[in-house]
Order: sequence, then C-alpha cells, then structure tokens
Amino acid sequence: MVFSSLFFLCVFLPVSLALYYAIKNRTYRNWVLIITSLFFYAWGEPVWVSLLIISTLFDYYCALIIEKNRGNWRSRAALITAVTANLSILGYFKYAGFLMENVNNLLGTSFNIMTFSLPIGISFYTFQTISYVVDVYRGDVEAQRSPFKLLLYVSMFHQLVAGPIVRYKDIAEAIDNRVETVEDFNYGVGRFIVGLGKKVLLANTAGSVANMIMGNDYSRLPVSGAWLGILLFSFQIYFDFSGYSDMAIGMGRMFGFKYRENFDHPYISKSATEFWRRWHMSLGSFFRDYVYIPLGGNKKHVIRNLFIVWSLTGLWHGASWNFVVWGIYYFVLLFIEKQFLLKFFEKIPAIFSCIYLWLAVIVGWVFFYHTDINQALRYIGVMFGKNAASLNSPEISIIFLNNLPFLIISCIACTPLAMLMNNKINELSGGSGLFEKLAKPAINICILLLCILFLVGQSYNPFLYFRF
Repeated sequence: MVFSSLFFLCVFLPVSLALYYAIKNRTYRNWVLIITSLFFYAWGEPVWVSLLIISTLFDYYCALIIEKNRGNWRSRAALITAVTANLSILGYFKYAGFLMENVNNLLGTSFNIMTFSLPIGISFYTFQTISYVVDVYRGDVEAQRSPFKLLLYVSMFHQLVAGPIVRYKDIAEAIDNRVETVEDFNYGVGRFIVGLGKKVLLANTAGSVANMIMGNDYSRLPVSGAWLGILLFSFQIYFDFSGYSDMAIGMGRMFGFKYRENFDHPYISKSATEFWRRWHMSLGSFFRDYVYIPLGGNKKHVIRNLFIVWSLTGLWHGASWNFVVWGIYYFVLLFIEKQFLLKFFEKIPAIFSCIYLWLAVIVGWVFFYHTDINQALRYIGVMFGKNAASLNSPEISIIFLNNLPFLIISCIACTPLAMLMNNKINELSGGSGLFEKLAKPAINICILLLCILFLVGQSYNPFLYFRF
C-alpha cells in the first residue's frame, strides 16, 4: 500500500484516524497505531511482518542486556550482536544476490544462493533499530521496557516504508506523553496534502514524460532530449521522495508525533556539501553520527572516512554497481570541495556555484537512473554531444513546449518561494490570519481533489524509494 493510492486516501487513513480518536486513552491509541501499522505493512507482503516483529523483539532484548550490563563486556557484546544481526539480515535480503553474481563473474563459477524479494522498507527500519541500540549503549536513551512500545516505534506506518529515518530518542517521550492538538492536526493535514500534491501532480507527471525520453534507443537521442530527460527525472525523484517525507511528517502530526525535517530545498544549494545537508537529511545524519564520527570524522583519516561513508551511502540505495559509482562520485565531489573548491566559490558570484551544483547533481542522477553503467556513460556522452543524433529534434521541441508550464512550476516548487509568499501574505494581512484560516484550507482542498482526479485516471504511480 502506498500513500498516494485511492484506497489509502479514501479508506485506510480515514478509518485509522477514526479508530485512533474514538477513545481518549494512550494505551488504546498506541495499540491502534500498532495494529493499523502492521496491517499497512502486511497489505503488500504479509510474510515479512514476521521479520519486522522478530527483528524488533531481538533488538528489544539486546537493549535490555546493554543497559543492565552497562560498563562491562556483556554490554559491548550485546551491541555487537545486535548491530551484526541487523546488518546480516539487511545484507542477506538486499545484497546476497548481488554478491553472488559478482563472485560468479569474478571466478567464472555458477554458484546459486536462495534469495527472496526485498522486504519493503527494510533499509529504513533496520537503520532505526540500529540507531536505537547504539543510543542505548551510549547512554543517550533508556532502554524501552515494553516490547510493544518499541514495536510501535519501529512499525508506525507514517514512516515505516519510506522514512524519514526516525530516531527513538526523538519520539521516546511522545510514545507515552504526546498531546494531540487541533493546531497540530490541521498542520498535519495541510502538510500531508502538500506532499500528496508533490507526488501525484509533480513527480508522476515528471516521471511519465521522462520515461518517453529515457531508457530507449540513445542512438536517436539529441543533446536537448538527453538534458530534458534527466532534468525531468531530477524533478521526479525530488518531488517523489520529498513528497513522501512531507506526507509522513504530516501524518505524524495528525497522530501526535513530531518528526524531523528530511528535505530543505536541496536544489537551491551552492555546493555538493550543502546539497547533502539539505537532501535526505535523516540518512545523512545517520551516517554522520553512526559511521563518520566513530571512524574519526574530520580529526583523522578524513579521506578514508569520506570514502567509506559515500560507498555505503551508494550501496544503501541499491545492490548494483551504478549506486556504488554514484556514491563514489559524490565522495570525489566532496573531497575536491573540502580541498579548495568551497574557498574558491566564496570569491566568485553565487550564480556560478549554483550552476555547478545543478550540473553536478544532474550528472549524478544519470548514474542513479541507469543500472547499466555503460548506458549511463553513453547517456552522459549524448548530453555533451558525443554520439548524439543531433542537437535537437522536432519531437523533443514538442515535448518541451507542451510541458513548459509544468517545468516552470517545478522549478518554482523546488525553491522556498511559496513559503516566502505565504509569510509575506500573512504580513500584509496585518497578522489577522485570514489567509491561514480561509485561503490556505481552500487551496489544500483543491490540491486534494486534483490529486484524487489524477489518481482515478492515472495508471503511472510508482514510488522510487520503495526499492531501497
């Protein structure tokens, strides 16, 4: 089940909210969240609910052992056991087939290993449980005494399958003592609708047009077509993932939880370093706090630490060499920026660093899109005129002109302009709040109705980050 489906919007979410608010009792509401979340997860792959529960219970007992034996070898052993077990499960389901394929290619063998379909959201909830046991070991949080409350933390359907990666310490207090308010609920509804609009109206549209250009015979592709295709994919992946994060944050508010932001207009960045402070912030902070800093951070072996982190970041996104290349590509960019490029950008007009960032990110998305590295390199070649059919073609011109209003809207939506306009309108209204009370709800209703109309007649509704 995905957030941008008619069943979720018209049945699952309204029923979940109705059941949740039917009785004002914390234990009851927690159980409603657990049951609806497990049902949500089981909708697509019922068999993997057991894996989610077993993994949670295992980490629950490991955390208790860590806390009980704090300061001696048993605590460290429990931490190593928990982290190793979680990574082993993730490694088997996500990377075993990839590893065996490469071993066979290297040795010329034909070994087989039993593999299964990738459990949805396993990369997200594995990182959440790892952060939990590590934080208990560090003394940042107390171990949860109730296995059901820990299961609530791991399984909440708002962020289970697509993040953001929520840390236990950020919601530990809310599990028992959250306060649901009308203001938070209204904010959550508005945030959810904005995310839905990003996904359905922008990401799906960008993806459907991008598919007309990319993934086909590149010998017929002109230079302009290559740039247009990857630009549309850049919009698709941003609106797709940030839209789902908005929906998760919004639903969290509806149920009394406050999740951290996951995106902060990354396409307005002026460097790759800044981009990764704004893109998928929960993943970046996870690797920073649980990998980069423990390895030494900026104090020692900086190059090694950067290389490890960005190789892992690439692999986290998928068991394929193109993702490894994509991760190493950003390692190279960040290394160069640390060495001299950031200082150089400080001395020149900001427009040049913005252009650099856009070019760097767009080229990176080419590797992200193509699982075949040779195809990715060929596509980049076409972008810069190598083996391109021509500079332009009538077909690409028609696609561009037909989608020009959409491209303009997408460019604006990548910036904080709408937020600034909202603040300015409130300022001009003298703080009366009329825009917030009247105009904004009306706009949200229009967006919601448009999304439902699009979903009724739309067969193209993928979610790119499900495979991660």
